[in-house]
Amino acid sequence: MWVPALLVVAALSGAAEAYFITVDAHAEECFFDKVEAGTKMGLMFEIAEGGFLDIDVKIVGPDGRVIYQGERETSGKYTFAAHVTGVYTYCFSNQMSTMTPKVVLFNMDIGEAPKEASEDTDAHHNKLDDMIRELSSTLTGVKHEQEYMQVCIV
Repeated sequence: MWVPALLVVAALSGAAEAYFITVDAHAEECFFDKVEAGTKMGLMFEIAEGGFLDIDVKIVGPDGRVIYQGERETSGKYTFAAHVTGVYTYCFSNQMSTMTPKVVLFNMDIGEAPKEASEDTDAHHNKLDDMIRELSSTLTGVKHEQEYMQVCIV
């Protein structure tokens, strides 16, 4: 009976990619995601090369509110729920470096937007769906941790 549920989890987990970018000295690289309010988001990053393996990180909401800001970080994982609908910005800044570019491995996981519960939906069905989504999210997190471990070993 658990095999079909496992297949559903595999289908829901989707393909999340990790990206390598180079942030030159005195530069900042920003990325953008448009999401609905209440959507779970998670940023994971690791500095793979360059200098002291550190970088400044910032996540800003569509209303200009700074959600997270870190200085000279070597790696990190930050999760949050979108507080308003709109475009969220996350930036990696190497402004403090005088000449050394940094190579950053990162990914931004975007969960599903929260759905309104309808009157005719079975509560048990909703709970099972929520549990499968949570398991899927956790498995994706484990996959990303393994990807980061590969970077550390290499």
